[in-house]
Amino acid sequence: SVNDDPMFALWWLAGLRGLRRGELCGLKWCDIDLDRGVLVIERNRTTAGYQVVEGDPKIPAGRRAVALDKRTVQILRIHRRYQQEQKADAAENGKPWFDTGYVFVRPDGRPINPNYATTRFRILVRRAGLPPVRLHDLRHGAASPAHEAGADLKTLQDLLGHSSILVTADTYTSVLPQIQRRCAA
Repeated sequence: SVNDDPMFALWWLAGLRGLRRGELCGLKWCDIDLDRGVLVIERNRTTAGYQVVEGDPKIPAGRRAVALDKRTVQILRIHRRYQQEQKADAAENGKPWFDTGYVFVRPDGRPINPNYATTRFRILVRRAGLPPVRLHDLRHGAASPAHEAGADLKTLQDLLGHSSILVTADTYTSVLPQIQRRCAA
């Protein structure tokens, strides 16, 4: 089950807060304030061929604060506890642990390769017997419940870190036909 997956918090943030793969892979604990319920996108960690490249967010608008609900904060707290247990297990077994500060790490504490997130997601989708769904599709999926909950296009633009409200409108008005119909009625 995806709930038991060590990367559950990553799938959750992609699906409900719409973070990009590179934003998730570049996320560090210092970017998250669990007490205030907010995280800040400061970097993008992606791949160019087999090379991992870390830099600024994809676009300037990508540098943003993302509000976190109580359930997301709880999931991140559980994820942090799990990571602290991994660190303790490594020390107990005389294995190396690299204290990198990243939220999503390998068993040795080093940050995951962004391609691993894609591959792992593909495996989970196949195991669940779902039709092909890409990791990036979770980002798109996050817009619908947010819009259903009352978020307007400007709020969606801020949530997703789009450069322009036109990008948001072009991308999501086609996937939100029920809301358009309700509005028209």
